[in-house]
Amino acid sequence: MGRDQGGVRRRIKHGKDLLPNEEPHDPDWPYAKGHMDWSAKLVGFAVVVISLSLVAYFRYQQHLRDIIITPLDAPTIIASNASTPAVNPDRFWGTYRSQTYFGLKTRSPKSPVFGAMWLTQFTNKMPPPIRHWCDQGDNLLGYSWLMHDGKSFGVQELEEPTYTVKTEFIKRAGGDHGGEWTARITMTPKKTNQAVVVSGMFYVALDGQGSLQPVLKRNVLTEVAGESEELGSFSLKFPRAKTENQKGSHLITYAPNLAQLTDTTKASMRVEAWDKARTQPYFTLGGRLVPKDAPGVNFIIKEVTGTLPLEMEIIFESGSFHNRPNTLEGEVFSAALKTHVGAFNKKFTDIFQLEKKGYGEKEIHVAKAALSNMIGSIGYFYGSSLVQSEYNKEPVNYWEAPLFSGVPSRPFFPRGFLWDEGFHNLLISRWDEGLSLEIIGHWLDLMNTEGWIPREQILGVEARAKVPAEFVVQRNKNANPPTFFLPLKKLIHKMVGSTNSRDQGYLEALYPRLKTWYSWYNTSQVGSAGSTYRWRGRDAKAVNQLNPLTLTSGLDDYPRASHPTDDERHVDLRCWMALASGVMAEIAKSLNKDWQEYAATHQLLTDNTLLDSLHWSEKGQQYSDYGLHSDRVKLEKPPPPPHLQPGQRPPDLPKIRVTVSQPKQKFVDAFGYVSLFPFLLKIVNSDSPKLYKILTDLKDPGLLWSEYGLRSLARLNKLYNRFNTEHDPPYWRGPIWINMNYLALGALHHYAHTSGPYKELAGEIYNDLRANLVKNMVKEFQRTGYIWENYSDKTGEGKGSHPFTGWSALLVLIMGEVY
Repeated sequence: MGRDQGGVRRRIKHGKDLLPNEEPHDPDWPYAKGHMDWSAKLVGFAVVVISLSLVAYFRYQQHLRDIIITPLDAPTIIASNASTPAVNPDRFWGTYRSQTYFGLKTRSPKSPVFGAMWLTQFTNKMPPPIRHWCDQGDNLLGYSWLMHDGKSFGVQELEEPTYTVKTEFIKRAGGDHGGEWTARITMTPKKTNQAVVVSGMFYVALDGQGSLQPVLKRNVLTEVAGESEELGSFSLKFPRAKTENQKGSHLITYAPNLAQLTDTTKASMRVEAWDKARTQPYFTLGGRLVPKDAPGVNFIIKEVTGTLPLEMEIIFESGSFHNRPNTLEGEVFSAALKTHVGAFNKKFTDIFQLEKKGYGEKEIHVAKAALSNMIGSIGYFYGSSLVQSEYNKEPVNYWEAPLFSGVPSRPFFPRGFLWDEGFHNLLISRWDEGLSLEIIGHWLDLMNTEGWIPREQILGVEARAKVPAEFVVQRNKNANPPTFFLPLKKLIHKMVGSTNSRDQGYLEALYPRLKTWYSWYNTSQVGSAGSTYRWRGRDAKAVNQLNPLTLTSGLDDYPRASHPTDDERHVDLRCWMALASGVMAEIAKSLNKDWQEYAATHQLLTDNTLLDSLHWSEKGQQYSDYGLHSDRVKLEKPPPPPHLQPGQRPPDLPKIRVTVSQPKQKFVDAFGYVSLFPFLLKIVNSDSPKLYKILTDLKDPGLLWSEYGLRSLARLNKLYNRFNTEHDPPYWRGPIWINMNYLALGALHHYAHTSGPYKELAGEIYNDLRANLVKNMVKEFQRTGYIWENYSDKTGEGKGSHPFTGWSALLVLIMGEVY
């Protein structure tokens, strides 16, 4: 109520004023004191209840929105200081910039970055293209790490049409900041009588903190003095390059971010005359070009141009290394490199025993390149994923975190992929178990409180720059195959029996994360029927797709039920969970945890009778998915819209799916990789007649067999090699994929060494398939210079992204018969 001028509260009784403490005496007065108190209390109580309810509601809604970005409440596997030079100096520095032809950085969130660029002069291109980020459009004739040990050194060759670029680097310990390194870049013409002029460049750039100071002598950049949180004080030295007709320049500038280093370099270029004999322009760098509004210098390039051959050495020295015995350059560098090469070759021979398998020098060269490119492509990323749940109207940022991970392909997929990484670590763990355990730990530490891990990791501006916007956001209903159980199954065998406290500590930290991850799959990916599983993420409204994609399965366009519903059941996911439950039981038992439920689930999911009742198609005589499906669908142009004006052209509308015959609930008898999963993961009993059927089908050329490997989908299937939209070519509908062929060889090897009536048949198929795969992959590497994403089932030609030394590098394990 209001107040009068004297501040006295006034009440009204039948239009009369009451004195300040006077109470009404009229019995009809509706606001008698007792009645008024109770009413006020009820109103107040209701207000409080409503307010609390609203607060609780909004807090709960915020809680639902925040779940996706809430880390799992469990100790991390990888300690926060595990990547520091004090704890792990051996891996502090590395070629961790996967997307570059040659780049180095440290395992720290805001590390300065170092890298090479180059360009060919006098090419009639204005300006000539700069080589920096790996790009298939550069049309190099081949590039690969030929040797890389993951710790101390690497040797790489990159083939231009008229010359070869070799990059070599060596690290050595010393000081308090992870040691120091030297890189040598050598460019050699392919024809001695051809004058090729090339500009070689090496740079340092800051990522948000630190300082750089160029050191020039007579306008020649000889050194960069730097300082950063990770490295303390350091120097980057440029000894005089070895080449003829040498010219040099430099760039001292500011780049907005690491993703714009190439653009910044291009924008700085200017033209000069080479000499009187050359009428074409010579491109050089612009010197000091720091924008007026820039906060300072954060990007410096040293450039040397000369007639090939050209050799540059770049020396990084730490200011904290006070007892340096010598400078790592020239003959000192060459002698150290020779020692590292010898150690690498010995280790490779001891682990894979390829000579004893009958392979010659050419085949072993390819195997070393495949391994080295996988190891040399491992990246260190830092940032946050962009994620979204059903409770978030817009994507939100995951928490910032590091990721140490292999990548499938340096030019096309230079980032972490969840299901790829399990396959990667089958090979990485064979080469270096500690390296593999670090990688797996980094991935599992990215788990949120639900048990979800974003399946594609796009961390940092350089990684984000490589990804189309529509693929950036990760959604928490979507899974990926839990392939980490493949390498963990092998790694855990050794760790369980180990007396090393570090191994036991790793298992103790690993278990709660695997437990939560496993539980997430068993709640988020279960099917509507008991003991079944279903991949989420299929779009029933995808009218422009012949068969709606199942990206979450990893087998993108592989044919599934034509009309996605909640009642689908997917045989491959069921088999992945069978593998996972077995590994979980083993880990839990070793740690004296409750393991019986995992063992019971494993027994249930590997029970052949139950498996057959859910997934064996009597009509197709194969294991199959089940769902709402029609085999008679096609893509057609929609009819033009009505009421077009005379002479008006109809719009070019995309093709849409037309269902010729109505779908029914039935098995999806598309014979291919999905049908093989009970065999691939060794679930089919060795004496089962169904195993015999699978083995005979494998060898049928009309189905999966080719002289280059097992194709992904049978030739007799209606969707074999069919486009999924009018523009999207077949991906998992015919091409040969090495990860699936590796699993097939592992299964064949298993059944060939397990008692049963079909062991001899399995052994024969194993020998033929292994020989076909190795022969073709080696041939294609020698022909093209690359390991490929997949291979044509018709010609054996490499297809897709290249180099693809993610799971295609499993060639090394196939040659070494390591399954």
